[in-house]
Amino acid sequence: MEQRTDDGLSPYRIFSRAEWAAKRADTPMTLNPDEVTRLRSLHDRLDMTEVEEIYLPLSRLLSLYVAATQRLFRAQQNFLGTEDAKVPFIIGVAGSVAVGKSTTARVLQALLARWPNVPKVDLITTDGFLYPNAILEREDLMEKKGFPASYDLPALLRFLSDIKAGRRPVRAPVYSHLTYDVTPNRWIEIDRPDILIVEGLNVLEAGAPPKGGKAIPYVSDFFDFSIYLDADDDLLQSWYVDRFLTLRGTAFSDPKSYFHRYATLSDAQAVETATAIWTRINLLNLRENILPTRQRADLILKKVESHLVEEVALRRL
Repeated sequence: MEQRTDDGLSPYRIFSRAEWAAKRADTPMTLNPDEVTRLRSLHDRLDMTEVEEIYLPLSRLLSLYVAATQRLFRAQQNFLGTEDAKVPFIIGVAGSVAVGKSTTARVLQALLARWPNVPKVDLITTDGFLYPNAILEREDLMEKKGFPASYDLPALLRFLSDIKAGRRPVRAPVYSHLTYDVTPNRWIEIDRPDILIVEGLNVLEAGAPPKGGKAIPYVSDFFDFSIYLDADDDLLQSWYVDRFLTLRGTAFSDPKSYFHRYATLSDAQAVETATAIWTRINLLNLRENILPTRQRADLILKKVESHLVEEVALRRL
């Protein structure tokens, strides 16, 4: 995970699981086993030990970042002589399909909302900012769903800009994993949270450099802290196929499911189908668009076969 330059330097400090766990210090455990179970996504591995050793230290680190950002905000207010509204602290969570982004985002939301000052912590996924399937089909992008071109980037940037400007409330579209489409006329209202977590595949994407000095905003420009969930390609494929097999007998069995046609596949057919989808779409997206953004993250959580985080890389300040 640590990539060094020719002179041996790395922008990250690397911690083993044990070294990172020690950074918890006296951070209290505020979740019980039942809550941890409910926060866990399908086929992800999350238990009290993982929360204690990985996410409580991260919660402690984020508390320091948020406090420092608030002090800087007040210092800028004093310098400018303004009384601007409080600006939400935005955390980005990026990584491949099946790596466990949703679990990480939900655990962080639960832990951060239970800090002693009880901040308001909201969570959105960028799925809601995908173009509706009708548009993706018209533009021949259904096979590229989840790739950067499949998102309504201007709408996502407007949303984040409004959040940072302190506007209230700000609406985000809702995505249905059952219908595999944006839900018409449904919205999540975000009303000036203290912390907003933004989870998505490509949230750390930078794109092409600007030309002629023209400013080009990126989603990550609005982040105060960013996290990348990392795992080897073969593990990600295995987790994706396992999840597909489970969904075949659960969500896919619903006649309203976009993937209902896969519900009757045999085990061998399901494995073949899932592997083909992974290779044709998700692996390509990972290699072309997602993995290249890993080194832009402030923190990288490296997972191993057990789904547990075994190594943590924290960007140097």
